[in-house]
Amino acid sequence: MVITGRLVLLALLGVVPVVLYPGAASILLWAALLAAVTALDLSLAASPRRVGIVRTLPDSVRLGEECRSALVLRNDTPRPLRATVREAWQPSAGAADPEQALRVPPGESRRLAVLLRPTRRGVLRVGTVTIRSSGPLGVAARQVTVPAPGVLRVLPPFNSKRHLPSKLRRLRELDGRSAVQIRGAGTEFDSLRDYVRGDDVRSIDWRATARRRDTVVRTWRPERDRRVVVVLDTSRTSAARVLDEPRLDTGIEAALLLSVLAERGGDKVHFLAFDRRLRARVDSTAKGNLLGSLVTAIAPLEPELIEADWSRVPAQVRAASPHRALVVLLTSLDSGAVEEGLLPALPGLTGRHAVVVASVRDPRLEEMTAGRSTAAATFRAAAAERALLDRAAIADQIRLLGAEVVDAVPAELPPLLADAYIRLKAAGRL
Repeated sequence: MVITGRLVLLALLGVVPVVLYPGAASILLWAALLAAVTALDLSLAASPRRVGIVRTLPDSVRLGEECRSALVLRNDTPRPLRATVREAWQPSAGAADPEQALRVPPGESRRLAVLLRPTRRGVLRVGTVTIRSSGPLGVAARQVTVPAPGVLRVLPPFNSKRHLPSKLRRLRELDGRSAVQIRGAGTEFDSLRDYVRGDDVRSIDWRATARRRDTVVRTWRPERDRRVVVVLDTSRTSAARVLDEPRLDTGIEAALLLSVLAERGGDKVHFLAFDRRLRARVDSTAKGNLLGSLVTAIAPLEPELIEADWSRVPAQVRAASPHRALVVLLTSLDSGAVEEGLLPALPGLTGRHAVVVASVRDPRLEEMTAGRSTAAATFRAAAAERALLDRAAIADQIRLLGAEVVDAVPAELPPLLADAYIRLKAAGRL
């Protein structure tokens, strides 16, 4: 076949005589006919370079949700456009039908929609669209790739939002805004009332008592308008996968729940993403919706394969909040990284702020400790037990330095961190 094809080409160019062996003439005749039909079909195909493209794309979509990328193709040629159009989305965009066929009459437009279901958080970009314009016989086609840029921001799913109503109810109880009154220590003045037996005499307001000629005491409530600084570690340890997601994504879920809860509880929130430099910063004191600003800033964050420089964190916290605050560090409890980086920097934070260190724990460690059926399983169980003991030792060292520790599996970390915030707020420690 290779030799015959070369002879056909040479014959068409007039280099070789037509009759070389029996049957060669018929082959050349069919080849010439096919070439003529192909050239005719190609000449009747609409030029893909004269097709106008307008892209419509939503600004953002939450991870796990669907959206559509719409293209409007305008045929500016005098011939009908019979095209196959393909969008160059990356695999993580989850394009269900990136290649579609359509027919556009001359001078008219048609809309083409591609269903997207992203599988990763971040910023997705598409740069080109490939158009293959076929002739009326479908024998030949003209193809061109044209620029049609688009950007889609895939936001965190914020699955932990389901815990927000119950945590807000607890905060309202602390503030005395619900029907349930909680008695306890507070630091913010609420109101005056008559003295009853059992009240702390230190709560007596002597000026009000002198004016009313009756003993009056002050009532207190947990202090509002405090500051919460959330520091999310984006260094190499955040790239480790726990179950089906990176440790960074679990930290994002916990940071979102805590930040929204603290803001709605009346506190000022400062969010920092940091490793060796500041990757993102959001302040609730700025105008706008805190949750919207947070998810927009967090969406493009990716783990950086470098060690975190914890010695710079106290300065970053001071820049965000010069006053006493609750500082939440979302990081890992890996022994090497914590002992060399976080532990030496903690005294600079605990001496001025209330500090909570939150970390996600792999639930498979507990599962592995139960395996004793084979020698390999026994070795794995010993390694898992050693890892859990190391985490417990690190947590004890952090507590000795004056910080609290929240160490939980991915599904439990966000609500447990929110509970720690509520507990500290109720105790007046913020």
